Amino acid sequence: MSTPFGTISAEAILEGSATDAYFERTRTTLEHAGKNPRVVAEVTADQFPTGSFDVFTGVADVATLFEGRDVDIDALPDGELFDGGPVMRIEGPYLEFAELETSLLGFLSQPSGFATAALEVRRAAPDSQVLSFGARHVHPAIAASVERAALLAGLDGFSHVAAGDVLGREAGGTMPHALMFCFGEGNQADAWEAFDEAVSEDVPRIALADTFWDEKSESLLAAETLGDDLDGVRIDTTSSRRGDFQHIIREVRWELDARGYDDVDIFCSGGLEPETIRPLRDVADGFGVGSHITGADSVDFSLDIVSLEGEPISKRGKLSGVKDVYRTSEGGHHVALAEREGPEGGESLFEPLVRDGEIVREFDLDEASERCLEAAETVGFGEVDESV
Repeated sequence: MSTPFGTISAEAILEGSATDAYFERTRTTLEHAGKNPRVVAEVTADQFPTGSFDVFTGVADVATLFEGRDVDIDALPDGELFDGGPVMRIEGPYLEFAELETSLLGFLSQPSGFATAALEVRRAAPDSQVLSFGARHVHPAIAASVERAALLAGLDGFSHVAAGDVLGREAGGTMPHALMFCFGEGNQADAWEAFDEAVSEDVPRIALADTFWDEKSESLLAAETLGDDLDGVRIDTTSSRRGDFQHIIREVRWELDARGYDDVDIFCSGGLEPETIRPLRDVADGFGVGSHITGADSVDFSLDIVSLEGEPISKRGKLSGVKDVYRTSEGGHHVALAEREGPEGGESLFEPLVRDGEIVREFDLDEASERCLEAAETVGFGEVDESV
């Protein structure tokens, strides 16, 4: 089915044609042979706990994918952190879901990577405002997936308007350099005044202050131009001109304060990562982060059959048998055979997702975000020894 921008249609995903060709040939072969065994398949990234945690998300889309299929699915809750073992298990006749494996893994792998990277940023600046600015780096069709992952990881907002429509959230943002160019060098004050006059009052007055002159000069001009109406300045200095970015921000803060503009916030953007944010979080009030999130590696999930007609089975290098996963009282991640007792004081992380093709779980983004941040605190996600 042709679509205007070359994307795969929802119908193709749901019917199973959004798949790798060998799954179609597998179906043809099994149907020819009259085989359709009952299996348990598990989705994993690592077999044993590694100590390096990732965020699990995308589970709501998987539930939609499997709705109406004769399967039972258990999975970690949306936003939970894991570092090994299964994150999901599927039980049912194999041909009920053979072709869905490709889409299933895609629904989990990339959003979990986005969310993990966003959580790295959140933990790097836990007390600052952090916004997702990276939708321009991905295909527009998945922008809502990026922004949802950012919100799940605790970021405070995002910039993509259509993603906001999908998520029921308001997109944020003020002005680009293009607006400043349209007014021209020497007319920065005119640009800020026009923005202040034209844009609704509920939009923060954040002046872009690094376009033509140095950051200090434009920040002071913005403060003089808009006075008490100015909420903050955004410094987006390109890396080739940045030098010691922390020193630049400290200088801007000093000069604003020296002239009585203590209430003007400083917002930083432009290629920021956790390592570059940490030195800035005590001198800047907020950050816009893009490519660190959108350029994140996908979590390398795979799906493997671990039980065939009730008997343990696995390929070489994988662990056979149906498993469960637990969060221990010390914050660890424990993997055990489902038929055995879990660790003392451990809490099973698997929850029902689909039963006989019916979705049995509700999804709430705010709850998932709270879960993600609590789990990050429990397992010490992103902690850095700054004394070293």
